[in-house]
Amino acid sequence: MKKHSWIMYLVGAILLGALVWLAHQRVHFQWSVFRDELQHVDWRRIIFGISMVVFCYYLRAARWGVLIKPQKKVGSFALLGSQVIGFTAVALFGRLADLVRPYLVAKRTRLPLSSQVAVYTVERMFDLGAMALIFSGALLLAPDRATLPYHEALQHAALGGLVVAIALAVFAVTVRASGRAVAGLAEKTLGSMSPSLGVSAGTKIRAFRDGLDSIATLGDFFRSLGLSLIMWGLITAAYLETTRAFVLSPELSAMTLARCLVLMAASMVGSVVQLPVIGWFTQIGVTTGVMQKVFHVQFEPALACGTMLLIVTFMSVIPIGLIWARIEHVSLKKISEQSEHFSEEDAEQTPAISEA
Repeated sequence: MKKHSWIMYLVGAILLGALVWLAHQRVHFQWSVFRDELQHVDWRRIIFGISMVVFCYYLRAARWGVLIKPQKKVGSFALLGSQVIGFTAVALFGRLADLVRPYLVAKRTRLPLSSQVAVYTVERMFDLGAMALIFSGALLLAPDRATLPYHEALQHAALGGLVVAIALAVFAVTVRASGRAVAGLAEKTLGSMSPSLGVSAGTKIRAFRDGLDSIATLGDFFRSLGLSLIMWGLITAAYLETTRAFVLSPELSAMTLARCLVLMAASMVGSVVQLPVIGWFTQIGVTTGVMQKVFHVQFEPALACGTMLLIVTFMSVIPIGLIWARIEHVSLKKISEQSEHFSEEDAEQTPAISEA
């Protein structure tokens, strides 16, 4: 691990400790209410939510199979272990382990690692586009949209989501058609401000252009988009089922799709910078805060629901991934360090990585 990573962990731990201390000073926590909320959870909804999230790993494997088809035909089940183990590494070690999935796919398929990082970037583009379409469509068409808190701001955010989706599509088409010219323009424009920035931008655009070669036909594009929309639809449903499982809280048990998407968006923002273990608490804090401040949920049920959302949507893969890694004789720590070493050594030859 890089030295500055440990500095990030230390800073994160200090901030977390400060937040816990402030919460302890200002909030009177009622353990009996918290316990009652968990005791009366509708576990059928929780199990259903976990089932949908787990199925999404198969959809991710199927999508990855579509994206590498021009390089090599690989079945979805052959790539499933790489997805499960990769997301387990992210859950345990944070975003530093993001490149574990392309690393494992490259080893399994014996394809160049750089090509799989390029596929990973295109996969992120589909994730962001699909989520933007779902978020925007739900907020613009939801029956209760007029009753949402910060209604006007959310309508603007929904329109912004549509703009993002359209801009992604236009950018992808432009780069696919004229990637070299776009990279040259970026180098010239940004290079006037910073030569290193211009070179980095040009390199990443060319790598992104290489990744777009994974979409061989229009049919592959629509298959990837369809799988992305189904997957994010199921993840959204898992969020909705989990919140509605808290039957003692009227605000949570009657959660609507539009309100759930606002909560989901906040959760995703909270997970962008995910530090090992510490990131679990920051993500719980973000979702709990949104439920309290935006939807006026009492602190104890909000905390219970935030914790359960983390377990269902993020941590439920850990037991499966640990077993799978054991069967395949994969060391999660070692593979995470190896993939991070690749990202350090070849950063200038790979596209920017971000989680949707």
